[in-house]
Amino acid sequence: MKSPQFIKMSGAGNDFIIIDNRDLAFAKEKMPELARKWCARKLSVGADGLIFLENSEKADFRWQFFNSDGSEAEMCGNASRCVARLAFEMGMAPKSMRFETIAGIIEAEILEDGVKAKLTDPRDQRFFFPLDVAGAKFNVSFVNTGVPHVVLLVDDVETSPVVEHGRLIRNHPAFAPAGTNVNFAQFLRGGEIKLRTYERGVEDETLACGTGAVAAAIVRSAADASFSPISVHTRGGMTLAVHFTKKGLTWKDIYLEGEARIIYRAEMGPDA
Repeated sequence: MKSPQFIKMSGAGNDFIIIDNRDLAFAKEKMPELARKWCARKLSVGADGLIFLENSEKADFRWQFFNSDGSEAEMCGNASRCVARLAFEMGMAPKSMRFETIAGIIEAEILEDGVKAKLTDPRDQRFFFPLDVAGAKFNVSFVNTGVPHVVLLVDDVETSPVVEHGRLIRNHPAFAPAGTNVNFAQFLRGGEIKLRTYERGVEDETLACGTGAVAAAIVRSAADASFSPISVHTRGGMTLAVHFTKKGLTWKDIYLEGEARIIYRAEMGPDA
C-alpha cells in the first residue's frame, strides 16, 4: 500500500484525520483498525476520529466516519463542518452542499468566517428525569441529535468530574446497548452555555462536541425558553452557535455554526 496522504482538521477543538477515498483504495472492513492505530495519540497522528470521503449517488459526497476506538459513528457535528470546508476547497462540492452519513443527508454552507451545517432533527428527548449512578441520584435530560446525548446541569463546569461521572453515565443500563455521550452544562446569563463533554467512542473528554452542543442548547431552550441562536462555549475555548426553530416541545431546522480549521496536509509514515 502507498503511504496515504491525509489532512488534519480541527472543529472547535475536535480533531480529525481526513482521507480522500474516492478511488476506494481503503476497504471499509479495514477502516476500524486504521482508526484505532492512526488516532492513537503520542503513538501515531492522533485524533478524535478518522473520516474517509467517498463519492455518493445521493448527494455531493459521502463519508465513512470512525471514532478513535474503531467504532462507527452515525453523526458528528464538528466533523460535518470540517468535511464541508475541505470538500469545497477540493472541488468535491459547492458552497451549499449535501453529504451522506448514516444519520441521513446533511446540508452545509460555507460562510466567510466558518461553516454552518444543518443537522438532523432531534428525537427521543426526555427532560429532567432522575438517574441513579453508583448510589448517587442525578437529574438528567436525554436528546438524540443524530447520536445519543445525556445533558447534566452543573453549577460549575470547571470543577465537574467529567471523566469519572461521564464514564459511569455513558455505560449506564438505562442507555444500553448503544450507550450515550454525556454533557456537563453550566447555564450562563444571556442564554449562553459553558459545556464539557465525555464522548462515546473516544471514551474520554474531548475539547468540543457539536452534537452535544446542540443537545445542551435544546435542553436550555426547554428549561427557560431561551431563544435561538444559543452560544455554547467549549472546553477548547471556541464558541459554537446553535440555531433552531421551536414549536412547543418540537425543535426543527437545527444548524451548528463555527470554525473549521485545516491544520496540515501530510503523508502517513509506515510506523503510524
